[in-house]
Amino acid sequence: MTTATAPSPALSSAGAAALAEAFGERFSTAPEDLAHWGRDWTRSFTVAPSAVVFPETEGEVQTLVALARTHGFKLVPSGGRTGLSGGAVAPAGEVVVSFDRMNKVLGFDPAGRLLRCQPGVVVAEVAARAEAEGLYYPVDFASAGSAQLIRYGMTRQWVAGLRVVTGTGEVLELGRGLVKDNTGYDLKHLVIGSEGTLGLITEVTVRLTTPPGPLSVLVLALPAFPDVMKVLSTFERAVPVTAFEFFSELALQKVVARGDLTRPFAEPAPFYALIEFEGDGEAALEAFEHCLEAGWASDGVVSQSGEQAARLWRLREDISETIAAWTPYKNDIAVPVAAVPEFLAAVDERVTAAYPDLEVVWFGHIGDGNLHLNILKPDDVSQEAFYERCHRVSPEIFAAVQALGGSISAEHGVGLLKKDYLHFSRGEAERTLMKAVRQAFDPDGVLNPGKLL
Repeated sequence: MTTATAPSPALSSAGAAALAEAFGERFSTAPEDLAHWGRDWTRSFTVAPSAVVFPETEGEVQTLVALARTHGFKLVPSGGRTGLSGGAVAPAGEVVVSFDRMNKVLGFDPAGRLLRCQPGVVVAEVAARAEAEGLYYPVDFASAGSAQLIRYGMTRQWVAGLRVVTGTGEVLELGRGLVKDNTGYDLKHLVIGSEGTLGLITEVTVRLTTPPGPLSVLVLALPAFPDVMKVLSTFERAVPVTAFEFFSELALQKVVARGDLTRPFAEPAPFYALIEFEGDGEAALEAFEHCLEAGWASDGVVSQSGEQAARLWRLREDISETIAAWTPYKNDIAVPVAAVPEFLAAVDERVTAAYPDLEVVWFGHIGDGNLHLNILKPDDVSQEAFYERCHRVSPEIFAAVQALGGSISAEHGVGLLKKDYLHFSRGEAERTLMKAVRQAFDPDGVLNPGKLL
């Protein structure tokens, strides 16, 4: 890592000198570092941080906050930077706080099945440590577990404790690994999902659980999407379902075109369902046959080995990486599970009418109502023109979300991309209270400015 000598005007000379003194070689203004750590997976925002800092201890995070308050610069927390809403983008001379070096597992409590980690520990390491202890961390976004929300819930349900440095530099210890605690407001859950606007997380305690039994994967061809809910209900009555995913024919075409996977069926279908289940293969087969007889499915294939299960999962998991080549305009939305068919039909009709010349890829998690709408950019259209065109229809999509009591952001947060649309999910009274909470945690506004609200 290199350090340049001339900081951006957004960071004063005095502020830069104080950071350099406190962090030495772990303070950088090198252009390549600013470009790398100043962005997330969104590509529609200017990236212009003043510096990047790499703290290694909670005390250093407190020092950062104190220096930010003293010298008037802002802080943007940076983790894996895989978000798609601009939540980790530094667009206006902020100092990026990278947690890459706070990456240690701090301890394991076998009685409580609790694992203490610094914020830079990646999910794969958590999963590996859990396995080493004979346990299981079920929310694994890098593999098939990415879709196991139907059984195990969201990440927040597995967070047992947090240590957080607020915008005043105070350290809060929240949750403390307790199973029961009925002593007032749960500040832990306020911080989770706050996108770094309430505090900088310096330690996380996660719960682990018992590993599931042997898992199988079944892929079904669906002639009519509205029947997908009947398929889900049928399988949930028959077997313990850990995941229930869907993807469109166009999504499958894009993935198979890469050359290392084959189509699961000879005949195409409008949509496909991927079901992961535990245990009784005979019961699953009976459920499948029932779906065939009812006309809800036209074909199916079930894994006969772990290797085949992994290949079937890739039909769904490889979609995001595959379509990235088209710089897609993404919408990550959620509606009540029962409303998924109605919502998809309404939005697909609107999007098709607005973009008859564009390819639209659907996929998502039927089990929890989370849908991913991806509009692919043509090669002969600039990114700016493409995004501007797509932005015009977003309010109509969000209005449909609002009408069904859904959320404009299921997984990736609000960030910069959706803050102007927050009113489609949160009422005026809620937004006012959210602003008051933010002011209480960060009165000087040093933490992730311009995001969320």
